[in-house]
Amino acid sequence: MIDLTLLADLTPGICSVTLRAKGIDEVVSIASEAGLAGIEWGTDVHVSDAASAAHAKAVTEEAGLVVLSLGSYYRAGSFGDFARDLDLASALGAPRIRIWAGELGSAEANEEHWDAVARDTRRIADLAEERGIAIAFEYHGNTLTDSPATTLRLLERVGHGNVGTYWQPAVGLSDQQALESLHQVLSHVVGVHCFSWGPQAERHPLRARKLLWQTVSDVLRGNGKDLDIMMEFVTDDLPGNVLSDAEFLHGITLGED
Repeated sequence: MIDLTLLADLTPGICSVTLRAKGIDEVVSIASEAGLAGIEWGTDVHVSDAASAAHAKAVTEEAGLVVLSLGSYYRAGSFGDFARDLDLASALGAPRIRIWAGELGSAEANEEHWDAVARDTRRIADLAEERGIAIAFEYHGNTLTDSPATTLRLLERVGHGNVGTYWQPAVGLSDQQALESLHQVLSHVVGVHCFSWGPQAERHPLRARKLLWQTVSDVLRGNGKDLDIMMEFVTDDLPGNVLSDAEFLHGITLGED
């Protein structure tokens, strides 16, 4: 018999980029109607300055939701001014900032690029740690975290306790291949982006890959580490599809679907 006390809690949430065309208040309203628990606020549209960060924080909390993270577009290796992202995260009350692992895929990157990404990540991880904020890599193509092996290589090279990674199923992978990739990076995963895309990045309802997401959820719950599983992209960007995907997400996070 499974000891339910040892299972991790999965917080069902949404990335605001899913509703890029909607305003902050609308994003919160839809997320609340869908019964989701939290929001990752992106800096691409919704949270771009102190005022929008404060507003997003206020309406998120008023709706009884939590801020899961700040979805930034900072590219590690650029040695840019990270103070803006830190200030936004602080104003938002975000416990974590998502960043990107450089500007090149692992196959195109030379040692100088690997070194720059690692050094810059250590730099900003120190700055974030001073404010009690964690750093997590986007797990994505055309960056150094485009495969399990390269993600592990980068995390080892960074070697910083304040840095983890997100995970999502890479486009084009079978369910089995996606699960294998999750298992390889599992000990470093601090959040999951959840969507169902076809091999050519066609968007489908989350339930279209039901077996994959049921198994992913079982793996995450059985890993014993609480984390966020955030919807990112729905078919045709429609709020109605957020509601239907959220219903499925609730089921798998509770092990019921």
